Amino acid sequence: MAGARKPVVEVRRSVRRRRTVSAYRDGERVVVLIPDQFSRAEESEWVDRMLARLAAREERNGRSDDDLLLRAQRLIDRYLAEHGRVAVPASVRWVTNQNGRWGSCTPADRTIRISHRVQEMPEWVIDYVLLHELAHLVVPSHNARFWALVGRYPKTERARGYLEGVAAVAVNLTD
Repeated sequence: MAGARKPVVEVRRSVRRRRTVSAYRDGERVVVLIPDQFSRAEESEWVDRMLARLAAREERNGRSDDDLLLRAQRLIDRYLAEHGRVAVPASVRWVTNQNGRWGSCTPADRTIRISHRVQEMPEWVIDYVLLHELAHLVVPSHNARFWALVGRYPKTERARGYLEGVAAVAVNLTD
């Protein structure tokens, strides 16, 4: 990653956190969660360590927020072009705090978040989840008009079946 710029880092200390350290991307920022009792030296060490882990994961996945935005633009051009700027999001990003859904869209501020769990799925499933959220920029609800937009994607039913299967396996593993 030579030449890559270091992201803006926000460190959040927690009195409830005892030993664990975690980090996630929030747009252009990286949020690092650490125990409150860590010294400044430990904080610095863990920030560096977590930045390296995030970079390695993103390189391994080959799927960054920038890649996701480019993918969104290709899907808009192909399936939502007649809706022009209405279908263009202000931001699209991977998130790690969404375990109950595959993606979410906030039409009011035009932001789309896709669960990191989707990163490991086939390309056509990622496209479906992303197109589903992009369609919410045009139609916020899950009405017939919304499903007609999503249905333009030729692998809609296949992707929905795939996601239902993944969800069913996850439920069975927790039983």
